Amino acid sequence: MYFSPKHVTAFLLAIAIGFSAAPAASFAQKPPPPPGGKGQDLNESKIDTQGAHAVLGEVWVDNWFKLYINGKPLLEDSVSIRTERSFNAERFEFNTDFPMTIAFEFRDFMEDETGLEYIGTRRQQMGDGGAIAQFTDLASGKLLAATGSDWRCITVQSAPADTSCERERNPDVSMTNCAQSLAEVPSNWTAPSFDDSSWPKASVHTAHDVRPKDGYDRIAWDKAAKLIWGPDLQKDNILYCRVTVGG
Repeated sequence: MYFSPKHVTAFLLAIAIGFSAAPAASFAQKPPPPPGGKGQDLNESKIDTQGAHAVLGEVWVDNWFKLYINGKPLLEDSVSIRTERSFNAERFEFNTDFPMTIAFEFRDFMEDETGLEYIGTRRQQMGDGGAIAQFTDLASGKLLAATGSDWRCITVQSAPADTSCERERNPDVSMTNCAQSLAEVPSNWTAPSFDDSSWPKASVHTAHDVRPKDGYDRIAWDKAAKLIWGPDLQKDNILYCRVTVGG
């Protein structure tokens, strides 16, 4: 679905690069890796939450994520989305109750609503994304959930409309080939009660296409864990993905 710029001014304010689906203070905050590391470390933490089950979560994203468990903010990527090439992996422990609804906001880096990066330089281009995550029961070692085609993902922002936008000297979202597509999502999309049956199934992508790096190899991924994103690794910039597990 395409909306002209004049019809989405208010919505753009909500999904601008600094948008938060919940106040940042609601998420577990961890110090970023040491200067110069560019997020290449495996960042580990233990989050103080309530619940009958102890869970180990592991996530790698190109470039950034926020994670909600059972409708509540849990963790925000420790490396800012504004960091160039902000690749990193996160490993964290937390407690929760089952069933467990896992909801992610995934973002690829983009300088503005055109979806481009390095605008005005020789490297001006469409970026590409990708994400992988797995959740394990700490007591039993049993895999509880792993990203795959059973997850539901909606592309909230996609741009540019055409790859020719990469070659524009002054790309702007008002241009036809640089236009963006936006999807409206209810504010309760992270809640266990939210009906995501109309959302498309996640698109699974190969490691060859995503080219994961910087932290990805620090995690022993279960064979069930797959790299997911929207259908288009380059154009799909903001995604909401979710799954519910446990009885």
